[in-house]
Amino acid sequence: MIRPTLHALLSHWRRRPFQIVTLLLGLTVATALWSGVQAINMEARASYDQAAALMGGDRLDTLRPIGAERFDQDVYVALRRAGWPVSPILEGRTRIGGERYAILGIDPVTLPPGETAVPPVAGDGILGFITPPGRAFAAPRTARALTDAPFAVEPAEGLPPDTLVLDIGIAQTLLEAEGALTRMVLPPGDEGAPAGFERIAAAEEGEGIGALTDSFHLNLTAFGMLSFAVGLFIVYSAIGLAFEQRKPMLRTLRALGVPLRLLLGVMLAELLLLSLLAGAVGVALGYVIAAALLPDVALTLEGLYGAQVAGSLAFRPAWWLAGLGISVAGAMLAAADTLWRTARLPLLAPAQPQAWAAAQARGLRIQLAVAGVLLASAAILTVQAASLTAGFALMGALLIGAALALPAVLARVLSFAAQRARGPVALWAFSDARQQMSRLSLALMALLLALSVNVGVGTMVSSFRDTFVGWLDQRLAAELYLSASDAAEAERIEGFAANRADAILPIRSVELRWQGQEVEIFGIVDHATYRDNWPLIDRLSDPWDRVFAGEGVLVNEQLSLREGLAPGDVIELPTPGGPWPLEIAAVYSDYGNPRRQLIAPIPELTARYERIEGLSYGLRVAPEEADALRTALIEELGLSERQITDQSALKALSIEVFERTFTVTAALNILTLGVAALALFTALLTLQLMRLPSVAPVWAMGLTRGRLARLEVARVLGLTLLTALVAIPLGLAVAWVLMNVVNVQAFGWRLPVFLYPLDWLRLIALALVAALAAAALPAIRLARTPPGALLRVFADER
Repeated sequence: MIRPTLHALLSHWRRRPFQIVTLLLGLTVATALWSGVQAINMEARASYDQAAALMGGDRLDTLRPIGAERFDQDVYVALRRAGWPVSPILEGRTRIGGERYAILGIDPVTLPPGETAVPPVAGDGILGFITPPGRAFAAPRTARALTDAPFAVEPAEGLPPDTLVLDIGIAQTLLEAEGALTRMVLPPGDEGAPAGFERIAAAEEGEGIGALTDSFHLNLTAFGMLSFAVGLFIVYSAIGLAFEQRKPMLRTLRALGVPLRLLLGVMLAELLLLSLLAGAVGVALGYVIAAALLPDVALTLEGLYGAQVAGSLAFRPAWWLAGLGISVAGAMLAAADTLWRTARLPLLAPAQPQAWAAAQARGLRIQLAVAGVLLASAAILTVQAASLTAGFALMGALLIGAALALPAVLARVLSFAAQRARGPVALWAFSDARQQMSRLSLALMALLLALSVNVGVGTMVSSFRDTFVGWLDQRLAAELYLSASDAAEAERIEGFAANRADAILPIRSVELRWQGQEVEIFGIVDHATYRDNWPLIDRLSDPWDRVFAGEGVLVNEQLSLREGLAPGDVIELPTPGGPWPLEIAAVYSDYGNPRRQLIAPIPELTARYERIEGLSYGLRVAPEEADALRTALIEELGLSERQITDQSALKALSIEVFERTFTVTAALNILTLGVAALALFTALLTLQLMRLPSVAPVWAMGLTRGRLARLEVARVLGLTLLTALVAIPLGLAVAWVLMNVVNVQAFGWRLPVFLYPLDWLRLIALALVAALAAAALPAIRLARTPPGALLRVFADER
């Protein structure tokens, strides 16, 4: 009995191939968008894990002088002689053959064996590793690409992408950091730290990049899930259409003696087969999407967080299995209502339009009640959301609540319009549109979600861009920025620029741990460049005077919001000589930076942290003289071009990183809107095939098929316009949540909200064009419906 039952069910798809194409297309697109995002996230996290394991970040503690980004290797020698089992590390970045690579310098003799991902170097191989020109280890793909390196490169599994492992002496030469180290590692089991040093536990060291980038990946996951949910509307429409058309077949099979349990089992098997097929294609398509977007994601993660992520995808079975699983789960979720109705399907189905209408009204009231609960929850979370998860819960409650309320809102508008309609045709059109809301509601809800997210994300990105560009003009006030290779060159730069620049602004920095968190302290000099341009958003009176008197410090918005600090609060910073208490004089905006930062005067900084390298400078000069000074620095002083960055180039680079940051978001936004349009198309096609009983009596009373088709198109355009108008305020609410809750929790800064009415008009026009395209084919098919098909509606149904 199983085989003939399955044969009967599958015969429906043979007679209507377009429906199975629609079902498979919807599930494929939904799976592709979700799995593409997951592939990007998994590839990035695999790179983070490789980077953490490279130097035993999850097993080896780190030791370094308090406040020192780099320090002299004599410190390491002194600690070894004092009995500390430390091993030196030098980390940095450089260009080889035009490409940027992360450099890791190690000492193969003192490195704890078996605790890192670095291949062992012993025996005869150690001589070639430590003597010039040296030998490097790299991931196989990196090794194959690096053909013009000044040393031999050997492939080694388990290394992160674009990373070279070298002997520390070779690395010092390559990075122009002779005698310098960035940290030391200790084997497991040792405890404590020498005076003046900070010890960072393995767990804290290993979680750095992963913790910083969690918010970025959570944003991607949220968009992937939204795209997947919108795609499921297509699947639901296709399965619902198939159910309505297979009702007579299902009743016949039940009447012939097919047990309900067997019928449901065969339908589940059919659904499982289709979902696995769509899942396999969707995962493959997701791979293509991820491969296209991953390079931009990698550049974004490197620019924002300094994270090295492979620019190409690796095959990961877990991701493929997850893609197939989400496809099956999505299909089952979309088919749950159909399976439930099949289980409750009576053998005879008498026409009960009044009872059906009453059931529809009850369902709408329940849906509206659920929407009210969700919107009330969103209102509560607006005040109490104190985490990134709570922020996304707020946005989810807001979007889902508004989507569930949409059918009731549209029904109320249509009822209002019907009461004021002039003429029987207009009255029928509005009443019929209200009656068909249950069939179109899912597609319109999907459209509302896509449009509101488009408005919200577009408002956020545009507001961020306008704010960011203005902020760059304030922050990047110096015309030239220089980086010296060593202290001697720094002295030559100061002497050379003394009579050529209007002002020399040295920039010093210290990295340290404060209350278990990595913080950076920047040292600056007292100059009008900072007083006139620095973007302070909250302050005490005379904040700059307090700072340069050594009584105060500036903190960025990220540190202020995450630690609950405000002007007037006092913080104590660790120094080799003991705590350094400082009053917060002001808070400044620091867009695009996920790290906690402070600003203090250079004299105070150098008095407390002795091992500060003075290698960075900003030069103030008349803008028209900047190019001439740059040329002189290169030709007369002998600096390389990569050591000098002019203001315009730095701004262009910052804006490029900004644009790349939102490339993936924009792509997912467009794809989600496209999927919503496809969902509307399938819903309209479904409705057109089921509407003949509704339009046949009106046709019989004299309305032509052409006019009926035009009324159908007008109805769809009207509902789309109403949905788009609802999406505008909902999208602005989404933008507020993104900029005042999600951004604050994820990145630590707030953004002002700007309005862009022209963008809304363009989006509404795009939605109407998509709706017109979606309604065209069903309308044409209605206009060309043979009169015989309309007449058969009046015949007895089974």
